[in-house]
Amino acid sequence: MSENMRMWVEILFNLTYLIVIWGLVIVMILRKDAVASENRQAANLVIWAFALLALGDTGHVGFRVLAYSMGSLEAQMQILGRQIGLVGVGALSTAVTVTIFYMLMLELWRVHFSRQYRWFEYLLIASALFRLGFMVLPVNQWDSVVPPQPWSTLRNLPLMIIGLGVAYLILRDARAAHDRSFQWIGAMILVSYACYIPVILFVQQIPSIGMLMIPKTMAYVAIGFLAYYEFYQANRVEPLKSLTNTMEV
Repeated sequence: MSENMRMWVEILFNLTYLIVIWGLVIVMILRKDAVASENRQAANLVIWAFALLALGDTGHVGFRVLAYSMGSLEAQMQILGRQIGLVGVGALSTAVTVTIFYMLMLELWRVHFSRQYRWFEYLLIASALFRLGFMVLPVNQWDSVVPPQPWSTLRNLPLMIIGLGVAYLILRDARAAHDRSFQWIGAMILVSYACYIPVILFVQQIPSIGMLMIPKTMAYVAIGFLAYYEFYQANRVEPLKSLTNTMEV
């Protein structure tokens, strides 16, 4: 695939993804009243998680599209008198929000399966907090289009720990509860990391491997739709029942 073709594939995919993920968040918000009462806490966590994911990715993939429109991924903008790389700012935004996303997914696991945090879960939280702190350091070079090594790997190791840890917890308890939706959610987290880890390790040597971010992103979209079906579709209130309840009030 030529460089020009790869650019247009990425632009089209990024714009489609943003429309889909924001549309999903909006539909979840509009259908909040359709969620069964016992699932509302978990459903609210899903909204927050995917709203943050969409917000961070709007910066990430949105700024990449903007940079392409300005002629190059090296494009910069001026903020408070300083030149800032668009791609770097976008990468930082999604790095922060995806970390919080997994902290919310951990809380979703706790709420959905009625669990308590123990040493393992606190280790995952500590990993997330360490990552957020590490990302403040100048060595991250957020202005760079291609993330620097070994710092890229070091800042992503805590994310791997919390993400794979959450996947393990979800798969363990979903299998025990015969919860097919959450089994698929756990599996999709694993798929996302199977695509993401090669990018972290080898994108500096093989730039085209960055295309694995497309199936990684599709795995997150699948998680969103699985969560929507679990909380917002399968448990929707029947119209007649809702009308009867309203009349009784």
